[in-house]
Amino acid sequence: ALPYRLHARDPMWVPPLRREVGALLDRRRNPFFDHGEAAYFLAERDGAVVGRVAAIANRLHTEVHRDRVAFFGFFEAERDPAVAEALLGAAAAWARERGFDTLRGPASFSTNDECGLLVDGFGTPNTIMMPHNPPWYEDLVTGAGFHPVKTLLVYQGGSMAGPAPVPARLTRAASLLLQREGLTLRTLDLRRFRAEVDLIKRLYNRCWEMNWGFVPMTDREIDHLATQFRPVVVPEMIPILEKDGEPVAFGLVLPDLNEMLRNNRSGRLFPAVLTLLWRLKTRRYCRSRILLLGVEPAYRGKGLDAVLYEHIWRTGHDVGITWGEAGWILEDNAAMNLALVKMGFEVYKTYRLYDRVL
Repeated sequence: ALPYRLHARDPMWVPPLRREVGALLDRRRNPFFDHGEAAYFLAERDGAVVGRVAAIANRLHTEVHRDRVAFFGFFEAERDPAVAEALLGAAAAWARERGFDTLRGPASFSTNDECGLLVDGFGTPNTIMMPHNPPWYEDLVTGAGFHPVKTLLVYQGGSMAGPAPVPARLTRAASLLLQREGLTLRTLDLRRFRAEVDLIKRLYNRCWEMNWGFVPMTDREIDHLATQFRPVVVPEMIPILEKDGEPVAFGLVLPDLNEMLRNNRSGRLFPAVLTLLWRLKTRRYCRSRILLLGVEPAYRGKGLDAVLYEHIWRTGHDVGITWGEAGWILEDNAAMNLALVKMGFEVYKTYRLYDRVL
């Protein structure tokens, strides 16, 4: 309940549904706990909760990166350095006792979930699966002995005022690339949903395996996400590129559910869910988030990302989506950042991850 009190007066904070947060934290229901563990801490003063944090160990991260990095997540606190130090100190002690030498975060629970501390771009609301926090959280974290380790950039494109036409040069380039590489583009087939999820499973882990901080998603984790998102999927907005019938790239775009939940300040399921379902069914929304855009390693550097973006932009225009968020992108992913800038996207939010040596 703490965030709903702390951020009640912040109009840019979109309250998550309490039911969804409960399911995320539930060790029996969240498949993260097949390969991870977590301890949850509350800070109290005079019987009142003034802060919270989770200390997290992720076996898959340790196996992939061969390091001893633990994580903290779900961090919320009043504006008091003593509260932050108590919470993050408890998480650090928990990690140290388990043999870790670094505490990193925030990541709730990993880079596949909400991650990063917002350090720039406080004047706009957060989109689906992206965090939001007050500006002074950075001082709380750095004051507790953490230093920046990686910056995450988030881009926006389009306009809330109305649909922007797809640049003609982008459409021409996409058409030429499809012909030159012998590729075909199709969209998600909801009639074969299970098979499509299996396809995305295979692609996801291959496309991101070399990324900094990457943690492979298990079959159960991807199945869990697919079940959650199936009711809100717009299949035309999920392009898949194939070469000789084999998938080599894909994009995953979802309507920004936060656009529809922003005024639900309590985070309660009812009656917000009724409004949500009605707006989804009638397509009364104009914001979207590009969650993923992946290209097989052998096909990188050929412009396939531009083909995917062109389709997403054009199709979004057709279904009434006028604005989109793309990200996050690692600050040192020069190719992806340059491609977005060339297509007219601009950085509008910056997040950061921090380390504390134990």
